[in-house]
Amino acid sequence: MKTNIILCASAAAALLAGCDKNSKACCSACGEGAIKLITLDPGHFHAALVQKRMYPQVSPAVHVYAPEGADLKMHMDRINGFNTRAEEPTAWQSVVYTGPDFFEKMLKDKAGNVVVLAGNNARKTEYILKSVQAGYNVLADKPMAITPKDFELLKQAFDTAREKGVVLYDIMTERYEITTLLQRELSRFPDVYGEQEKGTPDDPAVTKESVHHFCKQVAGKPLQRPPWYYDTTQQGEAIVDVNTHLTDLIQWETFPEVALTPADINVVQARIWNTPVTLEQFTTSTSLTAWPDYLKKDLDANGVLQCKANGEFTYSIKGVFAKASVLWNFQAPAGAGDTHFSLMRGTRASLIIQQGEAEGYKPVLYVEPRRAPGVKKEELEAALKTAIATLNKTYPGIAYEAHETGWRINIPASYAVGHEAHFGQVMEKYLGYLQNGDMPAWEVPNMIVKYHTLMQAYSKSR
Repeated sequence: MKTNIILCASAAAALLAGCDKNSKACCSACGEGAIKLITLDPGHFHAALVQKRMYPQVSPAVHVYAPEGADLKMHMDRINGFNTRAEEPTAWQSVVYTGPDFFEKMLKDKAGNVVVLAGNNARKTEYILKSVQAGYNVLADKPMAITPKDFELLKQAFDTAREKGVVLYDIMTERYEITTLLQRELSRFPDVYGEQEKGTPDDPAVTKESVHHFCKQVAGKPLQRPPWYYDTTQQGEAIVDVNTHLTDLIQWETFPEVALTPADINVVQARIWNTPVTLEQFTTSTSLTAWPDYLKKDLDANGVLQCKANGEFTYSIKGVFAKASVLWNFQAPAGAGDTHFSLMRGTRASLIIQQGEAEGYKPVLYVEPRRAPGVKKEELEAALKTAIATLNKTYPGIAYEAHETGWRINIPASYAVGHEAHFGQVMEKYLGYLQNGDMPAWEVPNMIVKYHTLMQAYSKSR
């Protein structure tokens, strides 16, 4: 079955019949948009957030290939919501194909040159591999692999992408959160941070913890989860899902611009544990009033779903011990939301992001002096003052003030654009890589090492 939702037939026709898929030149019907998006089997709201804004180099006509069902409807409702909102409405023109052969049809049609993937992770790695084999660029939401078997396919996909000259990239939104950016930047001032401490397995020098919630608000509306989201054989366990972000940040902050190898990684310990979800909560989240058959395997004797949603692991990366932890609760306390904790410990100072009640559940970056020989608070403050003055050239308006544990970094509210806006920032970066061919040499090796780390932790947790 094929359904067309098209506001500009000439643009859609040109996409199907005209421009070379790898051309950087614009065809006349596409206006400025030489890059043509394809959305494949969208099942996660992240697929829509990539389109929360328009991009001048991207054609407004987007081809969507997916099976009929609730996942597709929710995706299209979000896109239509962006198109019809009062402030800065978008102008996306969706061309939707819903036949049972949607994936094969997408591979054959060549209706665009960038495949966007965010949905059920059970087939995602297969989608990635076959898409790059067909010559498509791929922008994929995390995780790109949820099992060791998937990881073998992903490595093959990276090899194929290199051979085909296409760009395979995952959506690492958390690199764009301002407190994380400044934590990374301050760690690169030796007079402030000192040298990176190594830590131990019991006392890691780098720690990241992320708390998430099944029931939340997205784009100003209650988020409806697809029921398969609660099945970790389809969504992936936390240790390979949200921990993708934390592992990426540990690499990105602790060893910036360094190309890593699997030999740099040693997972010491890992564990997973359950989040209980009642049928009433499941109904609130998904609108379903009964458990799907594929979730019945995870029900306990009282009929409560035991979702394998939580995971943490400790590992060393080039000799630096780090810990990554992800916890899932059903719903946040009133006024709260998803939270993030991050510690980087140097020989002169610790850089800590807190997002608790004391911070109004907003991330705040602190600099705490270490109690160590040769570390004098007044000298450290002078170094921090110099560092902040330097960073103001890139981040105007940031400052610091005294805090009971050291100093608090004050950041203008304009930098706190929010999680949803980070998808547009990732997209801008990816589009630049496509147009300029300037993706850093460390990005692909470190994506591979990231998933290698997650799969080592996955295996260790067993």
